[in-house]
Amino acid sequence: MDKMTMVNMESIMKKEGAPPPYEPSLTDTHFEVLFSKATFMMKYASLATLTLQNASLNLMMRYARMQRELFISSTAVVMAEILKLLICLFMIGFVEERSFWLLLGIIKRDILDQPLDTLKVAIPSFVYLLQNNLLYVGATHLDAATCQVTYQLKILTTALLSVVMLKKRLSIQQWISLVTLFIGVAIVQLAQLNAPASGHPNHEQKPFVGMMAIVVACCLSGFAGVYFEKILKSTDEVSLWIRNIQLCVASIPLGLGTIAFMDWEEVSTKGFFYAYNPIVWIVIILQAGGGIIVAVVVKFADNILKGFATSLAIILSCIISVYILNFKLTAQFVLGATLVMGSVYLYSRPQTPTYKK
Repeated sequence: MDKMTMVNMESIMKKEGAPPPYEPSLTDTHFEVLFSKATFMMKYASLATLTLQNASLNLMMRYARMQRELFISSTAVVMAEILKLLICLFMIGFVEERSFWLLLGIIKRDILDQPLDTLKVAIPSFVYLLQNNLLYVGATHLDAATCQVTYQLKILTTALLSVVMLKKRLSIQQWISLVTLFIGVAIVQLAQLNAPASGHPNHEQKPFVGMMAIVVACCLSGFAGVYFEKILKSTDEVSLWIRNIQLCVASIPLGLGTIAFMDWEEVSTKGFFYAYNPIVWIVIILQAGGGIIVAVVVKFADNILKGFATSLAIILSCIISVYILNFKLTAQFVLGATLVMGSVYLYSRPQTPTYKK
């Protein structure tokens, strides 16, 4: 801008005065109100979706394992990983980039040209694979409500491993919540060991086996989650969709290897999709979509709402299990489940800051 233009502008401002301050119009205010309402609706819609996903996965998995003919669970784990891979590819190629050729370029750049980076996620991939197989073992021998409550031990294992591996510090409130969580799960398990079997009469129920499977799955979940977090923090920023693709690329061959090593005889005689029905496919879809739902909740909600979603999912699982899956609700189970729900809320509740006078 030259001096003559500046002089002309100064003379105009002296004659007409400074421009009035900007005031938001009714249109702007209306837009802000609509945006606020949309954010509010997305927050609680994601909360409701996470609640339904948590409860539905446990209920449907238990119902699928109560059928007369049991499907081969290791094949269902592999199918869930394949579906998850397809979802991630779709999200990158047709939602974010909106180009198939850009998708191929991203895969070449971030996966094929980065073999060592992709290899890093092989460890959590294998751990997640074992965890998902163990969840099916738990669902075979434990009712849905007990699985839902016991699986909250992953909060305890994740917290302890975060302290050891990531040097995180927990507050006194969080330590109290973790102790409460352990006590609540122990009470629930004692109630389950004394409860009558609720599965199909052709399948022997072993509550102790189911309990150990869920406990080991919680340990594996905590380790994989913390290890994966460490990878994310120690490497360059990579899209979460790419990380999930890397996990799937590593876990699918490992899953096929698990089938060949553990269930090859059964698969070769009965078939890969033996005893698959709509219920089994719903379980696979719920498993594959779980990570995406959690990502939406993290974006629009917070830890407190995630804690509420977990508690609501436990309540929903208990109610449906009583009326559909012949679950016997006892006072001991109610006490343990209440302690678990309270501990989940207490752990996710933010600390109240203290100020010195």
